[in-house]
Amino acid sequence: MKKIICLCMCAVALTGCDSFLDKQDPTATTFVEFFNTEEDLRRVVYSSYVDVFTAPNNRQTIFYMEEGKSDNAYSRVEGYHHQRIANGNFNSNTAAFLFYYELSMKHLGRLNTFIANADVPYVESEEVRQKYKSVLEALRIWHYFKLTARWGNVPFHLQPADLSSALQPATPKEEILNKLFPLAEEVASRLPEDEYTTNKYMFNRYSLKALTMRYALYNGRYELAANLAKEIMDSKKYQLYPVYKDLFQYTAASKNKEFIMHFDAEARGNASTYSFRDLGPHYRTGGGQSYTVPTKSLVDAYWTLQGRPIDKCPLHSKEEYELKPTLNRDPRYSASIMGQGDNFYGEKIDIFNENSPMYYEKERASKSGYWFRKYVSDADAFKSGGAGTMDFGLLRYAEVLLTYAEAKIMLNQVDDLAKSCINQVRSRAGLDMKVADVTLPLYANYSQQQWIELIRNERRIEFAGEGLRYDDLIRWKIAETELNKPALGYTQKVNGELVSLKIEDRSFKPYNYLWPFHENSLRVEPGLTQNPGY
Repeated sequence: MKKIICLCMCAVALTGCDSFLDKQDPTATTFVEFFNTEEDLRRVVYSSYVDVFTAPNNRQTIFYMEEGKSDNAYSRVEGYHHQRIANGNFNSNTAAFLFYYELSMKHLGRLNTFIANADVPYVESEEVRQKYKSVLEALRIWHYFKLTARWGNVPFHLQPADLSSALQPATPKEEILNKLFPLAEEVASRLPEDEYTTNKYMFNRYSLKALTMRYALYNGRYELAANLAKEIMDSKKYQLYPVYKDLFQYTAASKNKEFIMHFDAEARGNASTYSFRDLGPHYRTGGGQSYTVPTKSLVDAYWTLQGRPIDKCPLHSKEEYELKPTLNRDPRYSASIMGQGDNFYGEKIDIFNENSPMYYEKERASKSGYWFRKYVSDADAFKSGGAGTMDFGLLRYAEVLLTYAEAKIMLNQVDDLAKSCINQVRSRAGLDMKVADVTLPLYANYSQQQWIELIRNERRIEFAGEGLRYDDLIRWKIAETELNKPALGYTQKVNGELVSLKIEDRSFKPYNYLWPFHENSLRVEPGLTQNPGY
């Protein structure tokens, strides 16, 4: 019986392309009939992006909602999967783990089929075929990076699966990575160096290198991460946009040289985006749903204008900073977050006004009393359903700079370039570089641990709301500390005591660094072994 089920899974993996329903030839009923032309090849590349990586309306997978898995944010709807993962209320029967695992495995089956048959469609130029085939291979690499980060050892196939291969044991994570990193470099060498005039969301040489850089850092391959970051810097193809906040608004979201991996209109078939609905406040008749909102933990993580932690700044007390988050704060705070007392659409936010739709106890309001300002535009406030047209960057040049710095710090080789990378990010953010410049004597005797604390916080506030924090908690092995704290919100003084809104308790066990395989997956894939603790 088990073999029959496995065979059925292989069949689904090979033929489960939902986007086949969108094929232009209404008479095509088989894969062979469908996969014949250059447009067919382009279409499967496009569908392979939008089904998983650039679907604008899928709140289980869209990048900014990932913040709800971490200490940066709270996700109010359990069914989107982020809430349970953040609060630790899960086991091997939790639906999230079946959803994410099957999503990747289904698309890997499709990708293997497309790649194996990439030479079939007629194309006028073999360069076009090579580009599309390489993009598909890059997407396959991306899936495996994600799978190994979540589950560790997983089934690993670079050819269409059959019954025999489906019965094989999962491949050890390190063995997979030892193949993926060289493979990624080889695939990148076959991709064009420059972004495409159209379809710029598709992988080019440097965007694949940037993604490989990210996962090299995640997996402790610091020399590789630093080398790839340096190569991207030396290419001179990307640069920091001068105004940080504009990157996450209509002002610059579509026109900048900082985004390396694009989530633009073409990547989603010109469909609407829903960042206002997902992140924004329910304002009057607006579509904001406050699905994912910042926590006090993130708010307090914003250091001061001088680049100091709020408990180590002589200009004000920690209590003053907690009670007034905008006080002498890193400008990235106001660019990224809004809350009590801030202005939205020309009016002051009052989360304690029971007559306001933003009253913190209302269902569609923020339970923390804060909202992300990133990706939330006043221009979308009254659009139907909170729909907009904003573009997003899935990987920015700032990440290249901070990756180089972190990799060199972890190698205990804090060179001038590493310090320059930190300074570039801080200076662009608007910090007071008379104090925050890390080449000043103040930083000359920093220990490796002090540099680690600095770069980790720099990443947290630079990329707040961008979906990177959960992976950072996992790879730094600090989730046991940070996700065992209650999720709190806005802080005020009551009867002389600081009191914060309580959202939920959270729990993270030592074995939660790897996700469990769902019991259904274990039943149909005999090669899987449940991760320890589950």
